[in-house]
Amino acid sequence: MVTSRSTLSDTSTPIIYPDSDGQPMADNTIQFRWISVIYHNLAWWFASNPDVFVAGDLLWYPVEGNNKLRQAPDVMVAIGRPKGERGSYQQWQENDIAPQVVFEILSPGNRLKEMARKFWFYNDYGVEEYYVYDPDKNDLSGWLRNQGEVPEQARLNVIDEMNGWISPRLQIQFELNATTLTLYRPDGSPFLDYNTVQERLQQLEQQLQQVEQRAEIAEQRAETAEQRANRLAERLREMGINPDE
Repeated sequence: MVTSRSTLSDTSTPIIYPDSDGQPMADNTIQFRWISVIYHNLAWWFASNPDVFVAGDLLWYPVEGNNKLRQAPDVMVAIGRPKGERGSYQQWQENDIAPQVVFEILSPGNRLKEMARKFWFYNDYGVEEYYVYDPDKNDLSGWLRNQGEVPEQARLNVIDEMNGWISPRLQIQFELNATTLTLYRPDGSPFLDYNTVQERLQQLEQQLQQVEQRAEIAEQRAETAEQRANRLAERLREMGINPDE
């Protein structure tokens, strides 16, 4: 297993921060698909911004010297941190910037105690926006950190209405209908998944074929018109008329 190392200034003993907790990224295909959709769409949207780091299933260590205190959010966004490869997100090496936005996608295997532990971890270590989606129940919950005058008193507070909610940090919109969740980018376009991309590629391929067919027909018509014009010109010459004058 690949690991990364960090050494505290007051000790010579290296502390190992594992890059893996041995847990699978997802418990089933539905959970994996949602994690992939959110991760890839956010990565695409922020691709041109060098100071937004988006990761999926990456271990986050908030406190130097404690390799037991960690979480691996399904998707996290750290604004103000550069893109690049990481074995884990060691906050003290990231200008002490905590990921501001975290997403968790539930599976039937998630337990109440586990989710409560995650909530308090994100609450205690500075997450500003926390979103939890259960695709089996089509249930969406969200929490937003209050921005009070006393930073120590800031905490995650439940968002009463998630349908139509716009993330303050990401500017993406959540739309929850009777059957599923749809996320929209700041430009209003919906998040794409693999099936949607495949459908659009097929549509584009069909449109391209239609354009090529129309172009071929137009070329054939042009050739036919040119042949007719040449025959007409030849007849005029036979009659002693110069068609070029």
